[in-house]
Amino acid sequence: MQAVLMIVIVLIVFSGLYFLATYNKFVMLRNRVKEAWSDIEVQMKRRYDLIPNLVETVKGYAAHEKNTLDAVIKARNSAMQSTGTVADKANAENALSGTLKSLFALSESYPNLKANTNFLELQKELTDTENKIQASRRFYNSNVLVLNTKLEIFPSNLIGNAFGFTKQDFFKLNENEQAAKDPVKVSF
Repeated sequence: MQAVLMIVIVLIVFSGLYFLATYNKFVMLRNRVKEAWSDIEVQMKRRYDLIPNLVETVKGYAAHEKNTLDAVIKARNSAMQSTGTVADKANAENALSGTLKSLFALSESYPNLKANTNFLELQKELTDTENKIQASRRFYNSNVLVLNTKLEIFPSNLIGNAFGFTKQDFFKLNENEQAAKDPVKVSF
């Protein structure tokens, strides 16, 4: 009788410890996903701040390229105002990246712009920021993968679902938007 009681007590203690460890793991994973998203937002803010300076520099050399410049500003404003899901934000950011490619393609047609030190420095800063955004996206997506996997694996999924932990969206290209994957075509 005492052996059965000891086994029951050990099982209860083990179950309690497993429950606590699993719950704490979910809290940690959720916070890592939030931290990773914050890193993405910091880099996107940096990009938003660089774009007006870049557009002004290009305006001085290619003022008649108003449509391209307006598209960049419109995409920037749309990305800044996007407050929906991660997928909505990703789509807005991908549209902005596409318009920036068009802006940089303009420099090929304007040798003076291409040689301008302000333009070159802004282009370098923006390229650096784009690389940091890519790294931040990878970090975010890897944390989302760990959280989502933990929410799907038995028996941790029972604890995660019971306490309202939810799967998160990946920050990726919209697979239905072929235009986001195609190279930018510029014609004059």
